[in-house]
Amino acid sequence: MILCKPEKEDSYMTIDETTPENLSRGNGEALWKQIALALENDIRCGTFSGGGHRLPTEQTLTTRFAVNRHTVRRAIQALAEKGLVRTEQGRGVFVNAEMVEYPLGRRVRFSESLTAQQKAPKGQILHVARVQAPIDAREALELETRDKAWRVDRLGFSEDRPITLSSHYFSYHRFPKLAEAFHENDSITKALKLSGVTDYERRETRIHARPATAEETRILELPRGRPVLVTEGINIDSNALPVEFSIARFAADRVQLVT
Repeated sequence: MILCKPEKEDSYMTIDETTPENLSRGNGEALWKQIALALENDIRCGTFSGGGHRLPTEQTLTTRFAVNRHTVRRAIQALAEKGLVRTEQGRGVFVNAEMVEYPLGRRVRFSESLTAQQKAPKGQILHVARVQAPIDAREALELETRDKAWRVDRLGFSEDRPITLSSHYFSYHRFPKLAEAFHENDSITKALKLSGVTDYERRETRIHARPATAEETRILELPRGRPVLVTEGINIDSNALPVEFSIARFAADRVQLVT
């Protein structure tokens, strides 16, 4: 029994997968079209719990609608053509997540971008460490060869779905107490404000795509073989001094980068 919440918050409708669902037979409308419409309504109302969740098996759907597998497959094909679902070989049919637009403007703010789209943003700091600055971070932050840097790994969510895994580098010499700021919150912007940087903007962004690593696949909950979109960015303060170098990996099937 699946519960699907309608517009009224004090009532629910139910879908019983064990009892065949009535279809209009003999009225000229193909059964597969009716099934596709029923499944689309289920997806729209959240019956299958949003993007990344599996539809019932073919056998379950043939039982629910009292039709053969060919009819169910045609309905699934129609949903796939509309971009609502995807089929993963050997795993099943999954609801496609609604794409999140992430603008790459001069003032890039994760929470603000998602809030503007009526998404619920959330961030989680995974790790904060003082490290030997890698060459790309060292060059971006204008550090000397032996200078240390803070590395902050952060996981960003939209509607409780992980969409970005990012690594942020900051000068240890300039922000010696930055780790303490991250103990108080999970926001890059707020941590920088506590460290004396009231505002910053993007100076440069580079974008490319590549296969996800095993760790990225696990953390971002990606299907095997899915790529990630990678951005490398440099942020500067009001005096044009480099503040942050970041490498962000976005789930390519959940995020659309907008310039």
